Amino acid sequence: MGSLSTANVEFCLDVFKELNSNNIGDNIFFSPLSLLYALSMILLGARGNSAEQVEKVLHFNHTVESLKLELKDSPKCSQTGRIHSEFGVLLSQISQPDSNYTLSIANRLYGTKMISFHEQYLSCSEKLYQARLQTVDFEQSVEETRNSINAWVESKTNGKVTNLFGKGTIDPSSVMVLVNAIYFKGQWQNKFQEGETVKTPFQLSESKNVTVEMMYQTGTFRLALIKEPQMQVLELPYVNNKLSMIILLPESTANLEQIEKQLNVRTFNEWTNSSNMMEREVEVHLPRFKLEIKYELNSLLKSLGMTDIFNQIKADLSGMSPAKGLYLSKVIHKSYLDVSEEGTEAAAATGDSIAVKRLPIRAQFMANHPFLFFIRHIHTNMILFCGKLASP
Repeated sequence: MGSLSTANVEFCLDVFKELNSNNIGDNIFFSPLSLLYALSMILLGARGNSAEQVEKVLHFNHTVESLKLELKDSPKCSQTGRIHSEFGVLLSQISQPDSNYTLSIANRLYGTKMISFHEQYLSCSEKLYQARLQTVDFEQSVEETRNSINAWVESKTNGKVTNLFGKGTIDPSSVMVLVNAIYFKGQWQNKFQEGETVKTPFQLSESKNVTVEMMYQTGTFRLALIKEPQMQVLELPYVNNKLSMIILLPESTANLEQIEKQLNVRTFNEWTNSSNMMEREVEVHLPRFKLEIKYELNSLLKSLGMTDIFNQIKADLSGMSPAKGLYLSKVIHKSYLDVSEEGTEAAAATGDSIAVKRLPIRAQFMANHPFLFFIRHIHTNMILFCGKLASP
């Protein structure tokens, strides 16, 4: 799983940097895991240059060589089979139905019925992704198709992700649309008491602030103090310690830019390394926030190097269909997050946290200015979500 989690972090930070440079001062929120999963479904049918570009953008090019050797027994589902069987294992680990959190990922490819698709591609995408390509009539009934895609996404995300495709966003000339949505709601291992939440100023910039609902609790958490660039790194576990939210909180609003500049796989791993993070008593002040953001990612993926797949002449999706002229028309990604006081009682915490030697001085973690956050699956180290709260 290591190579997959490295690819996931690299891809996550690439996408974050692109979104950050194009949406200056805005909140950012997306799911690298969900996008990797969906784009790998494209990779399964891509060949030649198109496949190479997708592999490179997803950082699978480091892993694919070693995967080819392990796939002699299953030539049917292409060299990415191993990555996807890993994805399958991973998703079943992450989204266990008995968890105290809800995670729903909805991925589907919609292709025009004017083109026939290879039976092998259809069966492999079903086997590896539990997602069959759906054929639709973009040309004759574009609005009906749009409505049915939206209804499917809504049903897959607890009704939270609605109207993924607005009126007019799907074109009658579309040939293939990738739909990708994810919904997450987690309960904290130690919940914030609602009575402790107070209205507090949140500093948007040196000169501007807004009032937010600031949650508060004191507890034993893992915290790192990074000197360069100056920041605190706090890990807040969700119930059962399967997932956690990692917050990179700069010393001041001005430091955030330093963090963003220096952010890469090496620094991210260093800053969030368990050897840097000490268990200690922390007073945590964290704003209550909800994020629901939709991106059309064609131009972002092109700027990362995935150009051919969107080009009617250059796209090589011959692993999907014998037809010429098949290319990807649109990639739309939407994610939803709700961060509130809610969680299970602290009594559910495991016994080992009691034996921690308590440091005499409480640390203050006051998230009253913009910060970056990541939600990760602890055991596999996969980043499910990445975001920047610029303005709650």
